[in-house]
Amino acid sequence: MAYYVVAYDISDNKRRRKVGEVLEAFGKRVNYSVFEVQVKSKAQLKALEQELLKELDGKYDSLRFYHVCQSCVEKSWSLGDEPPPFEESAVYFF
Repeated sequence: MAYYVVAYDISDNKRRRKVGEVLEAFGKRVNYSVFEVQVKSKAQLKALEQELLKELDGKYDSLRFYHVCQSCVEKSWSLGDEPPPFEESAVYFF
C-alpha cells in the first residue's frame, strides 16, 4: 500500500471539478484542492495519473503528488472534527 497527498491549483472551474471527481474515486478530500490517496499498486497509481492527465491543461494547471511513507502515516494526526489522516474506512479504492 502506498500513500500520497495530492494537491492541485487549477483555475478553470470545469477542469477543477473533473480533477476533483477523479481524485474522489481514489481517495478522500481533506481540503478544497487537497486529497489523501492510497493505492494498492504501481499500476493503480499509473491509472490515476493517466486519468488526471486527461483533465489537466499543462499550460495553466499544476498538480503535485507527495509520497507519504508508512512510518510518516503512523506519525500523522489531524485537529478538529476530522478522522485521522489516511483512515482506512474513509479512503476509497478505484
